[in-house]
Amino acid sequence: MGIYLNPGNENFKINLNGEFFVDKTEQIQFLNSRVNTPQRFVSVSRPRRFGKTFAADMICAYYDRTAESRSLFETTLLPQCEPVVVGKEAIHWDAYLKKFDVVHLTMTDFFGEESTIADSIKRLREEVAGELMDEYPDVRYGNNITLRTVMAKIFAKHKKQFVVVIDEWDAVFRYHGNDFDGQKIFLDNLRDWLKDKPYIALAYMTGILPIKKYGGHSALNMFNEFSMTQPMMMAQYIGFTEAEVRRLCNKYNMLYEDIEEWYDGYRLSDYIPVEKWELFREGGYTEHRFRVYSPLSVLKAMRNGIIDDYWDNTETYYALAKYIRMDFDGLKDTVALLMDGGRARVSLKTYQNDMSTFQSKDDILALLVHLGYLGFEGDEKNGRVDSTHGEVFIPNKEILEEYKASTGSDEWAGTFERFNQSLELLEATWAGKADKVAGILEKAHDRASNLTYNDEAALSYAIQLAYYAAGKYYSCFPELDSGKGFADVAYIPSPRYPGKPALLVELKYNKDADTAISQIKRKEYPARLEHYKGNILMVGIDYDKEAPSTSPGYKRHTCRIEKA
Repeated sequence: MGIYLNPGNENFKINLNGEFFVDKTEQIQFLNSRVNTPQRFVSVSRPRRFGKTFAADMICAYYDRTAESRSLFETTLLPQCEPVVVGKEAIHWDAYLKKFDVVHLTMTDFFGEESTIADSIKRLREEVAGELMDEYPDVRYGNNITLRTVMAKIFAKHKKQFVVVIDEWDAVFRYHGNDFDGQKIFLDNLRDWLKDKPYIALAYMTGILPIKKYGGHSALNMFNEFSMTQPMMMAQYIGFTEAEVRRLCNKYNMLYEDIEEWYDGYRLSDYIPVEKWELFREGGYTEHRFRVYSPLSVLKAMRNGIIDDYWDNTETYYALAKYIRMDFDGLKDTVALLMDGGRARVSLKTYQNDMSTFQSKDDILALLVHLGYLGFEGDEKNGRVDSTHGEVFIPNKEILEEYKASTGSDEWAGTFERFNQSLELLEATWAGKADKVAGILEKAHDRASNLTYNDEAALSYAIQLAYYAAGKYYSCFPELDSGKGFADVAYIPSPRYPGKPALLVELKYNKDADTAISQIKRKEYPARLEHYKGNILMVGIDYDKEAPSTSPGYKRHTCRIEKA
């Protein structure tokens, strides 16, 4: 048994003997279906505390040719798995048990803040290649000693294949976030070592971050990725499922509703089989959805018998306060909305899968999803779950406590004041209090950094900002097509709040609110929302730039609200 080569099964045995063991061994059969296929490169990213290291130890124990692990796995769920068919061959649960040399690397052992990326790569190469050469001393290695050349020569002489397991693969990006040249060297080394190599039977990587992208392309494109936004077939293995948590609650006499409130909330989606698409469109297929709980928090609650916030004192704890203070595109206002139980629309397409390259608010929100500080639900349409567009939300009470701790300073006071003002605006709209709506809009405008609207487009943007608390109850659709024109802004109630009225907002610049209402009626905007007939509010808003400040009750905004 070596440090890196064939590390044995001791860590898995310790976990298996633990009082709170939750069996995730069925994941092995999924990996068996990938062995020695073009899909043999697997990357699974999930937050810290979600069982990454346990999975890595389990995989090592199974494939390691030096480990006597059959008796361990025979007591688990793995032998109950049906054989998987690969090509014409049926792969049984033990087909690859004890079949390969295993190289297990924990990248935090090599890549820390105290050394350069280049020095860390050199040390990793020397130590791992040294173990390989000691194991196979009869091979002539020559002078060019790299992991690629050493493994290639072992394979050429002995036909020995390897399973490579890499834990904390993204340590480079967490500890050397701004060393972009070093990051590329690291990725190039991984690609040179692993890609298209016949000596690799299976490569499994795990970490917090998905694989680094440059532009829209993955830096290690041979890997099949499973993440918090696109878990697919790995969804049920990324955290504890509802069924697993219920069993723990029954065993340790804990109230499930308390555990659910504190640690549930992550919503992961598997792929939807083609034959189920029609049933899915009709609302009759939900088996692709998984409710996932934070494993370490659940286990600590069971062990201690106490419901509490077990999230802090981790590396990522300090990241939350740091990142939500980056006020990209009104990020702080979005955080206030999320803390009030709302959801925010997000596009994850531009996120580069690192902790330093941010172009927008959505990039920050994407990182917080991968760190576990936000849940994500992709849009569902046409039989597919969109992994790049959807909604983010704070998943549970434990995470909400982290946000409260991170927003307790005075710098957040203005953010929460604006949010409360936005809620007040929404409530006044529901109540039909047009004068109050105009007054709140006036205050919001006076407090804005840009005190002038230049046109109706600028007015539309400002009004959407003022109504941002509506994100708790609505989806916002700027320029909703009615067939006869475009309503400036439409707020459609979320399925979670079906009783709320739909809002049709028409904006005018230097005209009047009555004209705005007349346009809504003339162009039949409410007809576009036939489903909400009888529960639609038409909101006309005008901004009069020339309104004299000497006039009584001076306001530049006017409003009119009618039901439809």
